[in-house]
Amino acid sequence: MTRTADIAVIGGGIAGASVAAELAGTAEVVLLEREARPGYHTTGRSAALYTCTYGPAGVRALSRASGPSFHGWAGPSGAPLLRPRGVLFLAREDQGAALAALETEMAGALAPIDVAEARARLPLLRAGYAAAALWDGAASDIDVDALHQRYLRALKAAGGAVLTDAEVGAVTRAGGVWRVETRAGTVEAPVLVNAAGAWADEIARMAGVRPVGLTPKRRTAALIDPPAGPADDGWPMVVDAEEAFYVKPDAGKLLISPADATPSAPCDAQPEEMDVAIAVDRVERALDLSVRRIAHKWAGLRSFVADGEPVAGYAPDAEGFFWLAGQGGYGIQTAPALGQLAAALVAGRAQPDGFADAGVNPAVLAPDRPGLAA
Repeated sequence: MTRTADIAVIGGGIAGASVAAELAGTAEVVLLEREARPGYHTTGRSAALYTCTYGPAGVRALSRASGPSFHGWAGPSGAPLLRPRGVLFLAREDQGAALAALETEMAGALAPIDVAEARARLPLLRAGYAAAALWDGAASDIDVDALHQRYLRALKAAGGAVLTDAEVGAVTRAGGVWRVETRAGTVEAPVLVNAAGAWADEIARMAGVRPVGLTPKRRTAALIDPPAGPADDGWPMVVDAEEAFYVKPDAGKLLISPADATPSAPCDAQPEEMDVAIAVDRVERALDLSVRRIAHKWAGLRSFVADGEPVAGYAPDAEGFFWLAGQGGYGIQTAPALGQLAAALVAGRAQPDGFADAGVNPAVLAPDRPGLAA
Protein backbone atom coordinates (compact mmCIF):
# COMPACT_ATOMS: atom_id res chain seq x y z
CA MET A 1 0.00 0.00 0.00
CA THR A 2 1.28 3.47 -0.90
CA ARG A 3 -0.10 6.48 0.92
CA THR A 4 0.52 10.08 -0.17
CA ALA A 5 0.67 13.13 2.07
CA ASP A 6 2.03 16.65 2.21
CA ILE A 7 4.33 15.82 5.11
CA ALA A 8 5.65 12.53 6.50
CA VAL A 9 6.95 12.56 10.07
CA ILE A 10 9.22 9.73 11.22
CA GLY A 11 9.00 9.11 14.96
CA GLY A 12 5.92 9.02 17.18
CA GLY A 13 7.54 10.23 20.39
CA ILE A 14 6.90 13.67 21.82
CA ALA A 15 8.96 15.43 19.11
CA GLY A 16 7.20 13.82 16.16
CA ALA A 17 3.75 13.92 17.74
CA SER A 18 4.03 17.62 18.63
CA VAL A 19 5.19 18.83 15.21
CA ALA A 20 2.71 16.55 13.41
CA ALA A 21 -0.18 17.94 15.46
CA GLU A 22 0.93 21.52 14.87
CA LEU A 23 1.18 20.93 11.10
CA ALA A 24 -2.00 18.92 10.66
CA GLY A 25 -4.33 21.89 10.61
CA THR A 26 -2.90 23.18 7.34
CA ALA A 27 -1.36 20.09 5.72
CA GLU A 28 -2.02 16.39 5.24
CA VAL A 29 0.30 14.66 7.69
CA VAL A 30 1.25 11.02 8.23
CA LEU A 31 3.12 10.07 11.42
CA LEU A 32 5.25 6.90 11.25
CA GLU A 33 6.10 4.98 14.43
CA ARG A 34 8.34 1.91 14.42
CA GLU A 35 6.81 0.38 17.56
CA ALA A 36 3.31 -0.91 18.27
CA ARG A 37 2.50 2.30 20.12
CA PRO A 38 3.91 5.84 19.99
CA GLY A 39 6.12 6.96 22.86
CA TYR A 40 7.51 3.51 23.69
CA HIS A 41 11.13 4.63 23.93
CA THR A 42 12.46 7.87 25.48
CA THR A 43 9.13 9.71 25.74
CA GLY A 44 7.66 6.98 27.92
CA ARG A 45 10.71 6.86 30.21
CA SER A 46 11.12 10.52 31.18
CA ALA A 47 11.57 11.90 34.70
CA ALA A 48 8.89 14.40 33.59
CA LEU A 49 9.96 17.71 35.11
CA TYR A 50 9.26 21.20 33.81
CA THR A 51 11.84 23.77 34.84
CA CYS A 52 13.42 26.71 33.09
CA THR A 53 16.68 26.18 34.98
CA TYR A 54 17.64 22.91 33.24
CA GLY A 55 19.74 22.62 30.10
CA PRO A 56 21.83 24.91 27.87
CA ALA A 57 20.72 28.43 26.98
CA GLY A 58 18.70 27.49 23.89
CA VAL A 59 16.85 24.78 25.79
CA ARG A 60 16.03 27.14 28.65
CA ALA A 61 14.62 29.62 26.13
CA LEU A 62 12.40 26.93 24.61
CA SER A 63 11.29 25.94 28.11
CA ARG A 64 10.31 29.54 28.88
CA ALA A 65 8.42 29.75 25.59
CA SER A 66 6.62 26.51 26.48
CA GLY A 67 5.30 27.96 29.74
CA PRO A 68 2.06 29.51 28.41
CA SER A 69 1.06 26.22 26.80
CA PHE A 70 1.87 24.12 29.84
CA HIS A 71 -0.05 26.47 32.12
CA GLY A 72 -2.98 26.87 29.73
CA TRP A 73 -3.53 23.33 28.49
CA ALA A 74 -5.23 20.45 30.32
CA GLY A 75 -5.14 16.69 30.00
CA PRO A 76 -8.00 14.44 28.80
CA SER A 77 -9.67 14.53 32.22
CA GLY A 78 -9.42 18.30 32.43
CA ALA A 79 -6.62 18.11 35.00
CA PRO A 80 -3.67 20.51 34.54
CA LEU A 81 -0.59 19.18 32.74
CA LEU A 82 1.64 20.59 35.48
CA ARG A 83 1.74 19.87 39.19
CA PRO A 84 4.00 21.89 41.53
CA ARG A 85 7.08 19.98 42.66
CA GLY A 86 10.09 22.21 43.36
CA VAL A 87 13.72 21.14 43.07
CA LEU A 88 16.32 21.12 45.83
CA PHE A 89 19.94 21.30 44.63
CA LEU A 90 22.29 19.90 47.28
CA ALA A 91 26.02 20.41 47.72
CA ARG A 92 28.43 18.68 50.07
CA GLU A 93 31.26 20.70 51.57
CA ASP A 94 33.51 19.79 48.63
CA GLN A 95 30.87 20.83 46.06
CA GLY A 96 30.60 24.50 47.02
CA ALA A 97 32.19 25.70 43.78
CA ALA A 98 29.80 23.63 41.67
CA LEU A 99 26.78 25.02 43.51
CA ALA A 100 28.08 28.59 43.20
CA ALA A 101 28.61 28.12 39.45
CA LEU A 102 25.07 26.81 39.11
CA GLU A 103 23.68 29.80 40.99
CA THR A 104 25.64 32.19 38.78
CA GLU A 105 24.59 30.48 35.57
CA MET A 106 20.91 30.62 36.53
CA ALA A 107 21.13 34.38 37.22
CA GLY A 108 18.69 34.61 40.09
CA ALA A 109 16.36 31.77 39.10
CA LEU A 110 17.56 29.69 42.07
CA ALA A 111 17.31 30.85 45.68
CA PRO A 112 20.00 29.95 48.26
CA ILE A 113 18.53 28.30 51.35
CA ASP A 114 20.24 27.02 54.49
CA VAL A 115 20.56 23.37 55.37
CA ALA A 116 17.89 23.58 58.06
CA GLU A 117 15.35 24.76 55.49
CA ALA A 118 16.50 22.07 53.08
CA ARG A 119 15.85 19.42 55.74
CA ALA A 120 12.47 20.96 56.48
CA ARG A 121 11.55 20.57 52.81
CA LEU A 122 12.98 17.05 52.70
CA PRO A 123 13.04 15.35 56.13
CA LEU A 124 14.90 12.37 54.60
CA LEU A 125 18.03 14.48 54.06
CA ARG A 126 20.82 12.81 56.04
CA ALA A 127 22.23 14.97 58.84
CA GLY A 128 25.69 16.29 57.99
CA TYR A 129 25.51 15.44 54.29
CA ALA A 130 24.72 18.83 52.77
CA ALA A 131 26.67 22.02 53.38
CA ALA A 132 24.58 24.28 51.13
CA ALA A 133 21.49 24.20 48.95
CA LEU A 134 19.62 26.06 46.22
CA TRP A 135 15.86 26.06 45.69
CA ASP A 136 13.87 26.13 42.44
CA GLY A 137 10.31 26.76 43.55
CA ALA A 138 8.89 27.06 40.04
CA ALA A 139 9.64 23.49 38.92
CA SER A 140 6.66 21.23 38.25
CA ASP A 141 5.90 17.64 37.34
CA ILE A 142 4.59 17.09 33.80
CA ASP A 143 1.84 14.62 32.98
CA VAL A 144 3.80 13.23 30.03
CA ASP A 145 1.19 10.77 28.86
CA ALA A 146 -1.54 13.42 28.89
CA LEU A 147 0.67 15.79 26.88
CA HIS A 148 1.62 13.11 24.36
CA GLN A 149 -1.96 11.90 23.95
CA ARG A 150 -3.13 15.49 23.52
CA TYR A 151 -0.89 15.80 20.47
CA LEU A 152 -1.93 12.45 19.02
CA ARG A 153 -5.63 13.26 19.44
CA ALA A 154 -5.14 16.69 17.86
CA LEU A 155 -3.33 15.14 14.91
CA LYS A 156 -6.13 12.66 14.27
CA ALA A 157 -8.86 15.24 14.80
CA ALA A 158 -7.27 17.38 12.08
CA GLY A 159 -7.31 14.47 9.64
CA GLY A 160 -3.76 13.26 10.18
CA ALA A 161 -2.85 9.58 10.27
CA VAL A 162 -0.69 7.53 12.64
CA LEU A 163 0.92 4.35 11.29
CA THR A 164 2.35 2.05 13.95
CA ASP A 165 4.61 -0.99 13.45
CA ALA A 166 6.05 1.15 10.67
CA GLU A 167 9.80 0.64 11.02
CA VAL A 168 11.53 2.39 8.14
CA GLY A 169 13.39 0.16 5.70
CA ALA A 170 14.31 2.61 2.93
CA VAL A 171 14.16 6.35 2.24
CA THR A 172 14.63 7.72 -1.27
CA ARG A 173 13.80 10.93 -3.14
CA ALA A 174 12.77 11.32 -6.77
CA GLY A 175 10.78 13.95 -8.63
CA GLY A 176 10.65 16.23 -5.59
CA VAL A 177 9.02 13.55 -3.40
CA TRP A 178 10.38 11.52 -0.49
CA ARG A 179 9.46 7.84 -0.58
CA VAL A 180 9.54 6.13 2.83
CA GLU A 181 9.18 2.36 2.77
CA THR A 182 8.04 0.78 6.05
CA ARG A 183 6.68 -2.49 7.37
CA ALA A 184 3.23 -0.85 7.38
CA GLY A 185 3.43 0.32 3.78
CA THR A 186 4.97 3.14 1.78
CA VAL A 187 4.42 6.86 2.32
CA GLU A 188 5.25 9.51 -0.27
CA ALA A 189 5.49 13.22 0.60
CA PRO A 190 7.48 16.22 -0.60
CA VAL A 191 8.50 17.04 2.99
CA LEU A 192 10.02 14.55 5.41
CA VAL A 193 10.43 15.42 9.09
CA ASN A 194 13.10 13.32 10.82
CA ALA A 195 11.99 13.08 14.46
CA ALA A 196 13.34 9.56 14.98
CA GLY A 197 15.10 10.23 18.29
CA ALA A 198 18.14 8.02 18.80
CA TRP A 199 17.68 6.69 15.25
CA ALA A 200 17.66 10.13 13.56
CA ASP A 201 21.20 9.91 12.18
CA GLU A 202 20.45 6.40 10.89
CA ILE A 203 17.39 7.73 9.05
CA ALA A 204 19.55 10.50 7.56
CA ARG A 205 22.16 8.04 6.32
CA MET A 206 19.40 5.91 4.81
CA ALA A 207 18.16 9.00 2.96
CA GLY A 208 21.62 10.01 1.79
CA VAL A 209 21.62 13.08 4.06
CA ARG A 210 24.66 14.16 6.07
CA PRO A 211 24.19 13.22 9.77
CA VAL A 212 24.39 15.84 12.50
CA GLY A 213 26.51 13.74 14.86
CA LEU A 214 23.93 12.45 17.33
CA THR A 215 25.20 10.51 20.34
CA PRO A 216 22.49 8.54 22.17
CA LYS A 217 23.29 8.24 25.88
CA ARG A 218 21.73 5.81 28.32
CA ARG A 219 20.03 7.16 31.45
CA THR A 220 19.07 4.69 34.21
CA ALA A 221 16.25 5.01 36.75
CA ALA A 222 14.67 2.85 39.43
CA LEU A 223 11.83 2.96 41.92
CA ILE A 224 12.47 2.22 45.59
CA ASP A 225 10.33 2.17 48.73
CA PRO A 226 10.66 5.07 51.19
CA PRO A 227 11.80 4.08 54.71
CA ALA A 228 8.38 4.42 56.36
CA GLY A 229 5.21 4.29 54.31
CA PRO A 230 4.49 6.03 51.01
CA ALA A 231 6.62 8.97 49.94
CA ASP A 232 5.15 12.35 50.78
CA ASP A 233 4.02 13.79 47.45
CA GLY A 234 4.89 17.23 48.77
CA TRP A 235 8.59 16.42 48.89
CA PRO A 236 10.69 18.14 46.23
CA MET A 237 12.92 16.57 43.65
CA VAL A 238 16.53 16.43 44.86
CA VAL A 239 19.44 16.97 42.46
CA ASP A 240 23.13 16.71 43.29
CA ALA A 241 25.06 19.94 42.61
CA GLU A 242 27.23 18.08 40.09
CA GLU A 243 24.26 16.04 38.82
CA ALA A 244 25.70 12.78 40.13
CA PHE A 245 22.22 11.62 41.15
CA TYR A 246 18.63 12.74 41.53
CA VAL A 247 15.62 11.59 43.55
CA LYS A 248 11.95 12.36 42.97
CA PRO A 249 8.71 11.21 44.63
CA ASP A 250 6.68 9.07 42.23
CA ALA A 251 3.30 7.54 43.10
CA GLY A 252 4.24 6.80 46.70
CA LYS A 253 7.73 5.57 45.89
CA LEU A 254 11.03 7.31 45.18
CA LEU A 255 12.44 7.50 41.66
CA ILE A 256 16.23 7.44 41.81
CA SER A 257 18.87 7.83 39.10
CA PRO A 258 22.67 8.06 38.97
CA ALA A 259 22.18 10.61 36.16
CA ASP A 260 24.35 8.42 33.94
CA ALA A 261 25.09 9.37 30.34
CA THR A 262 26.68 6.30 28.78
CA PRO A 263 27.05 6.45 24.97
CA SER A 264 24.96 3.76 23.29
CA ALA A 265 23.91 2.57 19.88
CA PRO A 266 20.22 3.24 19.12
CA CYS A 267 18.30 0.43 20.85
CA ASP A 268 15.60 -0.51 23.31
CA ALA A 269 17.74 0.58 26.27
CA GLN A 270 17.88 -1.64 29.33
CA PRO A 271 19.31 -0.81 32.77
CA GLU A 272 22.73 -2.10 33.81
CA GLU A 273 22.97 -3.54 37.33
CA MET A 274 26.08 -1.48 38.05
CA ASP A 275 24.29 1.78 37.22
CA VAL A 276 21.41 0.84 39.54
CA ALA A 277 23.90 0.01 42.30
CA ILE A 278 25.66 3.35 41.82
CA ALA A 279 22.34 5.15 42.14
CA VAL A 280 21.52 3.30 45.34
CA ASP A 281 24.93 4.05 46.87
CA ARG A 282 24.76 7.77 46.09
CA VAL A 283 21.20 8.12 47.34
CA GLU A 284 21.90 6.23 50.56
CA ARG A 285 24.79 8.59 51.27
CA ALA A 286 22.57 11.65 50.85
CA LEU A 287 19.31 10.45 52.35
CA ASP A 288 18.48 8.71 55.61
CA LEU A 289 17.30 5.44 54.12
CA SER A 290 18.46 1.93 53.31
CA VAL A 291 17.40 0.44 49.98
CA ARG A 292 16.27 -3.16 50.54
CA ARG A 293 14.69 -3.81 47.16
CA ILE A 294 14.25 -2.32 43.72
CA ALA A 295 10.57 -2.14 42.86
CA HIS A 296 11.19 -1.39 39.18
CA LYS A 297 14.10 -0.32 37.00
CA TRP A 298 14.45 0.94 33.45
CA ALA A 299 16.63 2.94 31.10
CA GLY A 300 16.12 5.32 28.20
CA LEU A 301 18.25 6.99 25.56
CA ARG A 302 18.77 10.75 25.49
CA SER A 303 20.35 11.92 22.23
CA PHE A 304 22.74 14.87 22.01
CA VAL A 305 24.74 16.70 19.36
CA ALA A 306 28.08 18.36 20.10
CA ASP A 307 26.77 21.60 21.64
CA GLY A 308 23.86 20.02 23.54
CA GLU A 309 21.17 22.11 21.83
CA PRO A 310 18.33 20.53 19.81
CA VAL A 311 18.44 20.44 16.01
CA ALA A 312 15.46 21.92 14.14
CA GLY A 313 15.54 23.03 10.52
CA TYR A 314 15.85 21.93 6.93
CA ALA A 315 18.98 19.98 6.02
CA PRO A 316 21.31 22.14 3.93
CA ASP A 317 22.17 19.19 1.66
CA ALA A 318 18.73 17.67 0.95
CA GLU A 319 15.60 19.41 -0.29
CA GLY A 320 12.53 18.83 1.87
CA PHE A 321 14.40 16.95 4.63
CA PHE A 322 13.67 18.55 8.01
CA TRP A 323 15.60 17.75 11.18
CA LEU A 324 13.88 17.60 14.58
CA ALA A 325 16.31 15.76 16.81
CA GLY A 326 18.90 16.02 19.57
CA GLN A 327 16.57 17.10 22.37
CA GLY A 328 18.71 15.33 24.95
CA GLY A 329 16.85 15.05 28.23
CA TYR A 330 14.80 18.18 27.55
CA GLY A 331 12.32 16.98 24.93
CA ILE A 332 9.24 16.87 27.15
CA GLN A 333 9.72 20.25 28.84
CA THR A 334 10.39 21.99 25.50
CA ALA A 335 7.77 20.13 23.43
CA PRO A 336 5.11 22.85 23.21
CA ALA A 337 7.50 25.54 21.97
CA LEU A 338 9.71 23.28 19.86
CA GLY A 339 6.67 21.71 18.20
CA GLN A 340 5.25 25.13 17.34
CA LEU A 341 8.63 26.46 16.19
CA ALA A 342 9.37 23.40 14.06
CA ALA A 343 5.95 23.60 12.41
CA ALA A 344 6.58 27.26 11.57
CA LEU A 345 9.99 26.46 10.11
CA VAL A 346 8.61 23.55 8.06
CA ALA A 347 5.95 25.85 6.62
CA GLY A 348 8.34 28.75 6.05
CA ARG A 349 6.67 31.02 8.60
CA ALA A 350 8.19 33.30 11.21
CA GLN A 351 8.50 31.91 14.71
CA PRO A 352 5.41 32.38 16.93
CA ASP A 353 4.76 35.62 18.78
CA GLY A 354 6.52 35.89 22.11
CA PHE A 355 9.23 33.36 21.30
CA ALA A 356 11.90 35.99 20.63
CA ASP A 357 11.04 37.68 23.95
CA ALA A 358 11.63 34.30 25.64
CA GLY A 359 15.07 34.18 24.04
CA VAL A 360 14.32 31.63 21.31
CA ASN A 361 16.68 31.95 18.35
CA PRO A 362 16.13 29.49 15.46
CA ALA A 363 19.76 29.95 14.36
CA VAL A 364 20.88 28.26 17.60
CA LEU A 365 18.96 25.13 16.51
CA ALA A 366 19.84 25.14 12.80
CA PRO A 367 21.32 21.90 11.39
CA ASP A 368 23.95 23.89 9.48
CA ARG A 369 25.29 25.69 12.55
CA PRO A 370 29.03 25.30 13.17
CA GLY A 371 30.31 22.21 14.96
CA LEU A 372 27.69 19.64 13.94
CA ALA A 373 29.86 17.55 11.60
CA ALA A 374 29.29 13.83 12.09
